[in-house]
Amino acid sequence: MSTPESLETTPAAPVSHAHPRFAEALAELGLQVEVRRFPDATRTAAEAAAAIGCSLSEIVKSLVFTADGAPVLVLMDGSSRVDVELVRRELGAQKVKRADADLVRETTGYAIGGVPPFGHATRTRVLADRRLLDHAVVWAAAGTPHTVFPLDPKTLIAHAGATVVNVREPAK
Repeated sequence: MSTPESLETTPAAPVSHAHPRFAEALAELGLQVEVRRFPDATRTAAEAAAAIGCSLSEIVKSLVFTADGAPVLVLMDGSSRVDVELVRRELGAQKVKRADADLVRETTGYAIGGVPPFGHATRTRVLADRRLLDHAVVWAAAGTPHTVFPLDPKTLIAHAGATVVNVREPAK
């Protein structure tokens, strides 16, 4: 049985600002990252970049699409858009379209604006655009619209189980 003295000297567990499912995924992977929480939502890449103080291209967007009805996650830098035709060709699919909010939550376990690159409710095919590798560190959602975490892109891509591809819309 614990005495009051032993309770006072027991260090408190660090508070995680990450979504509980994502915090569990980090622990399972043995990753210790700093999860930052912001009072205002960082749902969009622009909001996240402004809150963090980094460039838009250092933000990782975790976007869910369907390819012939099956969900697929595309990791894209925040300054770029996904070229759906390139995704279709990469997957050898007939039809690729953006998933709706219900399918995003069902597939990942998270709401749009807070989807992390891994730690999802279901196992999903993941594509990562090659431009993510242009940075030493990238920032991604930690399971809520208010939380982000930094990681080197190679580690992020590896833990996401992603295939590195070119699926970015050409600059106009």
